[in-house]
Amino acid sequence: MSKAWRTGSHVERPTDAETQRSLEQGGEGPPPTKMPILKSLRVADAKVPGAGTLPQRSSRNPFEDVPGLEEEEPGRLGTLPNGTSCGRRATLEKLAGLAPFRLAWTPGRRAGSPGDGQPRSFLGRVLMPGTRRSSADFGLLARLQGTRAQGEEETGEAARRLAFLRLGRGPKPRRASLAERVVPAGEAAPEPPPKVREPPKMKEPLSVLEILSLIQQRELARADEHILELEAEELASSGGAPGPPKLEGAGGGGGRRARDVALLYEALQRELWALVRETLAGPGPGVGAGAGAVAQLGQVLVQEEAADGRRGPGAARRLRARWAEAVARAARERLEAAAPGAPGGLAAQLEALRARLLEDMGVVRGRLAPAYPAGLGAFGVYLRGYHSALAEWLGAAARRRLPLADRYALLHWHHQVYPREVLGLVDMVALENGELGPLLSPGTVRGLEDECVTDVKAQTRAALLRALQEDEEHWGSPEDLPSTLAQDVCELLEEHTERAPRISQEFGERMAHCCLGGLAEFLQSFQQRVERFHESPGVRELPPETYISRTISLVNCGPPLRALAERLARVGPPESEPAREAAASALDRVTRLCHRVLADLLFQELQPHFSKLMRRKWLSSTEALDGIVGTLGAQALALRRMQDEPYQELVAELHRRALVEYVRPLFRGRLRCGSRTRSRVAGRLREDAAQLQRLFRRLESQASWLDAVVPHLAEVLQLEDTPSIQVEVGVLVRDYPDIRRKHVAALLDIRGLRNAAARQEILAVARDLELSEGEALSPPRDRAFFADIPVPRPPFCLGLPLLGRFPTLGLARPRLVCLPRLRPPPPSRTWAGAQR
Repeated sequence: MSKAWRTGSHVERPTDAETQRSLEQGGEGPPPTKMPILKSLRVADAKVPGAGTLPQRSSRNPFEDVPGLEEEEPGRLGTLPNGTSCGRRATLEKLAGLAPFRLAWTPGRRAGSPGDGQPRSFLGRVLMPGTRRSSADFGLLARLQGTRAQGEEETGEAARRLAFLRLGRGPKPRRASLAERVVPAGEAAPEPPPKVREPPKMKEPLSVLEILSLIQQRELARADEHILELEAEELASSGGAPGPPKLEGAGGGGGRRARDVALLYEALQRELWALVRETLAGPGPGVGAGAGAVAQLGQVLVQEEAADGRRGPGAARRLRARWAEAVARAARERLEAAAPGAPGGLAAQLEALRARLLEDMGVVRGRLAPAYPAGLGAFGVYLRGYHSALAEWLGAAARRRLPLADRYALLHWHHQVYPREVLGLVDMVALENGELGPLLSPGTVRGLEDECVTDVKAQTRAALLRALQEDEEHWGSPEDLPSTLAQDVCELLEEHTERAPRISQEFGERMAHCCLGGLAEFLQSFQQRVERFHESPGVRELPPETYISRTISLVNCGPPLRALAERLARVGPPESEPAREAAASALDRVTRLCHRVLADLLFQELQPHFSKLMRRKWLSSTEALDGIVGTLGAQALALRRMQDEPYQELVAELHRRALVEYVRPLFRGRLRCGSRTRSRVAGRLREDAAQLQRLFRRLESQASWLDAVVPHLAEVLQLEDTPSIQVEVGVLVRDYPDIRRKHVAALLDIRGLRNAAARQEILAVARDLELSEGEALSPPRDRAFFADIPVPRPPFCLGLPLLGRFPTLGLARPRLVCLPRLRPPPPSRTWAGAQR
């Protein structure tokens, strides 16, 4: 309603009756009446055209600028009825489309809207259809949004007030529609005209800010489609020749559209790589953590890969490769966040890395990889990304100066834990063998192993010498303290020899060779100190029991150290054999020395009993042999504290030495057998041999080859015919190859065989066998028997021609007079003295 109606000015209007009569007569209604010009408009002069009136506008575009309109003063243009300046109103109409008049209004269509009938904004009416708005236009629109929003709020408040005032008037009466007034009741309504098919709607391109808004809303696939369209427009405008992609953050060079494309790609990639990080961190409540966002990421990669095929190699953006780099960066961040928080050194950090790897790969397999398109191979990309990030982490750790325990942990994790407990649990069917490659380079691994070997060699050498020094201090102590030297040595070396093979076979061989060399050096020092201990004068001042116990404890060090050396030699490379031989030689010397000391002490006590053998009283009394058996049986209890291996060696040596000492008096010629006493002596020898055999069998002697020596000697003494004696001598020489003709000759002398022809036949057998065995190797030390039995020189005998020059001195019959040899005095110290 205008201001003229509000002031009460009279205007003639046709009545309702006149209007009805006009419609019935078919007329067009009353003639139009002239509306007088309102005084409130303050028209100056009717003769002056346009004076005091609003400036006329062209009907072609209501938003065109009128020349000189904004420069004129408001007083000259006049004011609107509401007192608003015309120039200001024209500016608002131009900027925000707020004009109160509609130009060429038609139902369903706004002035300035496109032909499809869809309402458009101000900038959409200004620009031509199909033209993309730039980022500068949307900067202006963003500044105007606040003004329009404020006006809409005021309009809404006024509408609410009017609605409140209408509450008392009741509901608005329903008026008949135009169709009801035109078509009488009861008649059929005419059919509506057929609908005209509307032309297809034109897809309006989005502006840069709208594409950026899509990126921020994580509608990545749709935003990428529009970016590709914008890039195509830029290429078309620049001649259609694709160029290299713009560098990120490039501000100069190229047109505005090229810069917009570069900036949009930067924003798109930021969202893509942020999405990669968020999806690895967990599901979360965010928008970008779901499977839909991951699917959009994969769709963008597929679209960009197809676009790279159209761009060519020089202009390709390689977004798929950058995606793999982003996965590796996200994996690196995840691993770095997991490792530093683990206390306990490098081993605990590696365990934290293992847990994080298994957790993240489970997320990738169960939730992320299925959301990607199958052609991208997402699981392989994530696995390679974590593998490369882990390789960087381990490489940085290997370059630091690590202690020996951390080096062991790093090598073990690299060779065993990662392949078995990480990759072994992750299904690698989709990946080719060897595609991942090693975590550490061969040179880095070799350097870590070299450092480990060097440190182990230095540490074990110092630790072994320190343990030997501490144990040696107790050797001369009068207290009988148990020795833990062998146990300490084995623990020091086995700590390294057991860990290294679990890392790799090659490293285990190198460590075994290193430890075997250190063990050989230690055993050589051990041998020298044991020899110095037994040769020192302070040993005589020790209590005998302490001395024997200390000797047994030194012998007991041999078996575990020997077993360790053998095991290291088997594990180590072939060049470890010299070190093994050196270690075994040092242990053999220590064992033989201690066995000799113990045997000497025992046989010094047995010597009085052996001196009673092979005499006439021996034939009728068992006192001497009973003393030998009783003493050996009693003293064997002290030897039971020895380890099995050295104990068996010692008992075998005692067995051999006891029989040697038993037979030695027989070859000295203490006894001469006649025809009547030969069988008696032979029987006595068999009885003593059987008793000694039972004794050493009870002592668990393994030297069974000694059981037949005394029975063979008894057979030679008892047999009468020469061929039988020859056969027995042949058996004796075969079983004991160290026997010589002098031993056989002495045995024939004891038997009383003086027939020269028979002696020569028997000695010929021994000579032939001796010559045949001369080319063979001499028997080992533990198989030697007759070599330790000296045979006295042939006695100086006075024959009959010489005795004829001297008086017979009352001899009834002339016989050979033989002068006996002097025997050396027995040693002073005995086992009994040591026991006392």
